[in-house]
Amino acid sequence: MRIISLIPSATEIICALGEEKNLVGRSHECDYPKSIQNLPMCTKLKFDVSGSSLDIEKNVNSFLIDSSSIYHIKEDLIKKIRPDIIFTQSQCNVCAVSLEEVQAIFKGHKGIKPEIITLKPQTIEDIWKDINMVAESLGISKKGLRLNRTLKKNIDLLESTKENKKQKPTIACVEWIEPLMFAGNWVPEMVEIAGGNDIFGFAGVHSSWNTFENLLRSDPDKIIIMPCGYSIEKTKKEMIALKNTLNWTNLKAYKNNNIFIVDGNQYFNRPGPRILDSIKILKEIISNEKHLFGYKNKAWEKLHY
Repeated sequence: MRIISLIPSATEIICALGEEKNLVGRSHECDYPKSIQNLPMCTKLKFDVSGSSLDIEKNVNSFLIDSSSIYHIKEDLIKKIRPDIIFTQSQCNVCAVSLEEVQAIFKGHKGIKPEIITLKPQTIEDIWKDINMVAESLGISKKGLRLNRTLKKNIDLLESTKENKKQKPTIACVEWIEPLMFAGNWVPEMVEIAGGNDIFGFAGVHSSWNTFENLLRSDPDKIIIMPCGYSIEKTKKEMIALKNTLNWTNLKAYKNNNIFIVDGNQYFNRPGPRILDSIKILKEIISNEKHLFGYKNKAWEKLHY
């Protein structure tokens, strides 16, 4: 079986199921585990993403006006690889190559007819369904069930240790800095499991654009910054957009030194097996480090002003 994965979460699921040996291609964003980085990249972005979050947002909007995608698919390479299965997504046309783009490659092509499987997670329950779907498509259903049982058991243990407070700490999870966006989908559920109250996101609902004024008005106890596709170092460079915002220093989280940067790219934006790691990161932050799992200063840092 020859597999191409065009979305990092699918790549990570495939590897967690023990099927890395069958991967023959990946997207430019698939970089975990490190052992898959020698695989040919079947996609690339159409523009440079080294600029600010505002620059990137403008580029995305500009490309989507003139085209249905911000990605270039290497059609010749994919046809040369001759995959049996291609994994993609239909959750967001900005996050990764879409189902329609992949289908278009093989339209009218008689020689290669791979099975195209699309993931569309919006909640934690959807992640379990995706793991099962990937496993079933690879003919290893039992492995999918076992992986889910292990993940759920560990998450249940994490949830069982949260404090039974009537007033949970209020949390704002920032998925994009400029313009401001708060994380939705599976992130509010993870915050709940870790013992917090996400005051902006809604489980199963796409991430939403918002304003700095609403952030100031809601004044959460903790702000966790997790830009989509951003490492900790890249996020640090973006913080000037928030630091220059009117009344930033009036925020409770600012005054109490409760603003955190996490690795959104490697964890929170990838709805796969490392959802467990993401919840542990949140647990460390929300519990004021009463629970530590070794992620501090590796997957998250406290923002220093």
